[in-house]
Amino acid sequence: MAFVDQAKFYVKAGDGGKGCVSFRREKFVPRGGPDGGDGGRGGSVIIESSTRLQSLIDFRFRSHFKAERGVHGKGKDMHGRKGKDCTMTVPVGSIIKDSETGDVIADLNEDGEQVIIAQGGQGGMGNPHFSSGTNRTPRIATSGKEGEEKWLLIELKLLADIGLVGLPNAGKSTLLSRLSAANPKVAAYPFTTLEPQLGVMHLKYRDSCIIADIPGLIEGAHEGVGLGFTFLKHIERTRIILHVLDASSEQALADFEVVANELAAYNDELVERTTLVVLNKADIADEEELVLLQQDLKEKGLDSAVISGLNGDGIDELKDRIEDMLDAYKENDK
Repeated sequence: MAFVDQAKFYVKAGDGGKGCVSFRREKFVPRGGPDGGDGGRGGSVIIESSTRLQSLIDFRFRSHFKAERGVHGKGKDMHGRKGKDCTMTVPVGSIIKDSETGDVIADLNEDGEQVIIAQGGQGGMGNPHFSSGTNRTPRIATSGKEGEEKWLLIELKLLADIGLVGLPNAGKSTLLSRLSAANPKVAAYPFTTLEPQLGVMHLKYRDSCIIADIPGLIEGAHEGVGLGFTFLKHIERTRIILHVLDASSEQALADFEVVANELAAYNDELVERTTLVVLNKADIADEEELVLLQQDLKEKGLDSAVISGLNGDGIDELKDRIEDMLDAYKENDK
């Protein structure tokens, strides 16, 4: 299934039903008073977030959402019923914006969170509302008000506990498959992953956590080069960053700086995010160079973990460290 993380769509709330002009017509009541019912309120367009969805793929096939109009009032004081609401389901992490101004209307971060995005129109009033001492037979009723309508933008930012970042072919997809039950496409060439991948990692002493594999970044990504900020935004909502580095590269430290600089240029708050550098491909890396690389990272104030995603070396130890980091994050968040 294709991953879609932004879309434009149109919403139209229901118009209010018309009020009715009617008078009582009963035997032995020659001059019955007004009894026109009010029109029903138009249905609203509601957006609800759900953890069951992970993509905006449905917006490729439907871009217009309309609620039902209110039913017109009738005689004998019969009020029209309210129009049915139109409820749209979107993934948790969706941001709704005004398509013209770009202003954020809603930011849905919780499962089951709802917001009325277009309000239904008020129903019209029947003629009893216009009865007075001087006008006992009003032949006036009002039409219902129009429901709100607008074009909106929806943008999805994945909500994950852990985000995997790194240059293309650093081994993020392999690591994701080791840490979780996900089965991302894995191959020995750059940009194998062209869309974010999610996996669930089961932990020993706490609830499972969500891992997001963010497609490979390159220099200039914050300006849209390569896959660019199309995917950089997905790292903003992760609690912990695992920076996956190809430890066998002769310029591993420079590779680290490329991605670190791109994250900082995109959002300087990411510099303060809890980060663990994962030195992958240790099975083919030079041992002395690996030790020097760890020392260089330590001088930068960064912790590192040595693994081999290919044969699984160091994965269990990495899981334990991730669990400790999540516990520390939870404590600091209290």
